[in-house]
Amino acid sequence: MAKLHIFAGSVYGNAQHVAEEVSDMLTRDGVECELFSDPSVDDFTQADAILVITSTTGQGDIPPNLEFVHAELKASFPLLTDTPFAVAALGDSSYDTFCGGGLQFQELLTELQAKPVAEMLKVDALETFEPEQIVKDWVAGIKDNLI
Repeated sequence: MAKLHIFAGSVYGNAQHVAEEVSDMLTRDGVECELFSDPSVDDFTQADAILVITSTTGQGDIPPNLEFVHAELKASFPLLTDTPFAVAALGDSSYDTFCGGGLQFQELLTELQAKPVAEMLKVDALETFEPEQIVKDWVAGIKDNLI
């Protein structure tokens, strides 16, 4: 069975909490997964499958705990050919840069030739106070394509 690497990009802890909930759910379902909050490029290149759960900060920026690995991936450009991936982006639609952090990861992973298994999920803080349930339901629906 494939090992799923989950990458959490969080400023205030909300996306981290969502990622932990997803990881716990998948583990209960028998999925081998590992959660990363301060990943390296190797954590991406060694993944059998990738799930990014990230918030957005500033002007559509990636949270600080993922910004350096994003830059390193962009600079070193390791091909992730056909590695299945999905991105769940948490944001606030009252900003022009809604889900910008997730969009940047979606674009980069696609450029690195990883294989998206679903459209990026956008979770709007103005519409829900429980993003973990929305993301868990979405992951449950794409799980078979991801792993």
